[in-house]
Amino acid sequence: MKKILLAAFLLLPLNAVAEHMDVIEFKMLEGCSMDKYMAIVEDFNEWGEDYGYAAKIAFPLQSNNLTSYYWLGMSANAAAFGKAWDAWRDALGNADSAAAKLSARFAECSENLGRRSYDVF
Repeated sequence: MKKILLAAFLLLPLNAVAEHMDVIEFKMLEGCSMDKYMAIVEDFNEWGEDYGYAAKIAFPLQSNNLTSYYWLGMSANAAAFGKAWDAWRDALGNADSAAAKLSARFAECSENLGRRSYDVF
């Protein structure tokens, strides 16, 4: 009986579950302070709660590039990220939406230099 249960367990599909990391390299624009930018990130994270998306910012201490900062956004998986992205993109068409207001604040404070996406195990 144990052999049958072991064989059944070994034949079950095992899903590798990976978190999704959204990495945006950006630079701060003149006149934008770290405090001001982090206030925008805090407001963004409130918006992102409904979509399972949260961001942290990496500020370089030692790097070959000390002028770039990194947005590290995390979602449970790529599908969850896709839902958050769709909601963000779709809301940008409405100037009164939280996403559009946040996007305008980000544009006043930073310039995106590149974007990457990773599965994180």
